[in-house]
Amino acid sequence: MDNQLLATLLFPHLKHKRSHYEEKYPKREIDEKAMVTRFAPSPTGFIHMGSLYASFVSYVFAHQSQGIFYLRIEDTDQKREVENGIEQIISDLKKEDILFDEGPTIGGKYGPYIQSERKEIYEAFVYDLILKGYAYPAFESKKELEQLRKLQEKEKKRIGYYGKYAKGRNLSLEEIQKHLDNKDSYVIRLKANGNFDDKFEFKDCIKGKITLPSNDMDIVLLKQDGLPTYHFAHVVDDYLMGTTHVVRGDEWLSSVPVHLQLFRLLGIKPPKYAHIAPLTKKVEEHVRKLSKRYDKECSMAFYQEEGIPTNAIKIYLATLLNTSFEDYYLSNKQANISDFHFTWKKMSVGGSLFDLTKLLFLSKTYFSRLTAEALYQEILPFYRENDPSFYKTLTEHPDDTIRILNVERTGKKPRKDFATYQDIKKHTWYMYDAYYFNDTDMPRAPMKEEYDISLVTHYFKEVYDEHDTKDVWYEKLKDFIEQNQYAKTVKEYLQNPGKYKGHVGDFCEMIRVFLFCSLETPDIYELLQILTKEKILGRLDKMQDLC
Repeated sequence: MDNQLLATLLFPHLKHKRSHYEEKYPKREIDEKAMVTRFAPSPTGFIHMGSLYASFVSYVFAHQSQGIFYLRIEDTDQKREVENGIEQIISDLKKEDILFDEGPTIGGKYGPYIQSERKEIYEAFVYDLILKGYAYPAFESKKELEQLRKLQEKEKKRIGYYGKYAKGRNLSLEEIQKHLDNKDSYVIRLKANGNFDDKFEFKDCIKGKITLPSNDMDIVLLKQDGLPTYHFAHVVDDYLMGTTHVVRGDEWLSSVPVHLQLFRLLGIKPPKYAHIAPLTKKVEEHVRKLSKRYDKECSMAFYQEEGIPTNAIKIYLATLLNTSFEDYYLSNKQANISDFHFTWKKMSVGGSLFDLTKLLFLSKTYFSRLTAEALYQEILPFYRENDPSFYKTLTEHPDDTIRILNVERTGKKPRKDFATYQDIKKHTWYMYDAYYFNDTDMPRAPMKEEYDISLVTHYFKEVYDEHDTKDVWYEKLKDFIEQNQYAKTVKEYLQNPGKYKGHVGDFCEMIRVFLFCSLETPDIYELLQILTKEKILGRLDKMQDLC
């Protein structure tokens, strides 16, 4: 067959040949050790934790090698595309602080970065394959392909379009011309030259040496709508965009022989592949794949609604990427992801266990290392978007809020009761009069019959001095309660419980409930210092009325 004639017949209006695009997208001028990676999602659904992890891995390896991380939207399956899918992907990446160096919204020398806008490029490369005798049109209908599948099942053969079952291979130029004249729908297929019985070996960055059957399937390159399949598009794009490392899920492992065959037939050097095993979850005694359907922690919306900080998520993902990072982070208060050297060899071959409890623990550690000022600035965007009322309170009282957030933060063991942005309100709301005096949905500790509001009020009116140091304050408090039949220590109370109404802990509990509506608070002394004596007495008057 005259391949030149066939190529011209199929693409009579081709604007540019392959060489044009190779000149347009020259080899990147970067250091030979620098990695060029990409995140290439399809807008057929929203980003989940698994895809975020893959993008994070690509992001980390590119940036630690002083390379390039770019975003490419693979939207060739337009029947499954969801409304605003591209916008949502970009928004989610921005929220999680996975910032790309090139992409649809910021451009770059190797765009367009949306595959549906690169149709002419794929046509040029298919044209090239046809010229070389490595591609051809196939006109089978869905019905004919279904009949082929049934025949293969009957003959107990592998299902697919290959060998003697690839009827399109044998069409003459005249037959092809007739189909075109009839305006019959067709696809462009690869003329595979592999043998399934031959073994194919390649080295994966994570999994090491892998052996697979050589590809003999005449896969579709261009669909009936003229758009490429994933197999073909990613080969062309990764070549022209200078991708050095492809990070993707290991569900694509079986496709590697196809992809490397395409690279070889096109005469271009393939990138290195790093296939990530899926994130898993332990449910009772079983371990299964993290599920978009069943697991809330798979959805990025969960983290945004709960207010789990982006930096904490990235820190946790770094521990999945390399388990040594956790020890590094916990033992180094100045730990930074960008300062840690990640390697492919340290990544899990079988998949990492996703543990929400550990993520929240690391989030608490992250919060504990922030200054009160930094924490204040970090929580504002969350409350501005999710709780305007509390946001108003925070912004009306910035100095007091910073003091509140600073309670038990400056010592050797800073408080770790904040795991999410929501926890900030949960553990501080009672410090604001607007919430203390007014109805609120926040839980209030129950009043007990043995609580003595008069005694607590008497203490604050006659004994408490807000200018006292902590040590002086505590000694005066213990002297006061002793005079009122409370033991100074729990030990004294337990030795002679009949002698006392309670102990120092019981008295402090009353203070907590009356002034802070909670049985659990950070350091009482620090909280009292923030309230001032005047506000304390005002709150006790309110509680007197309620009691």
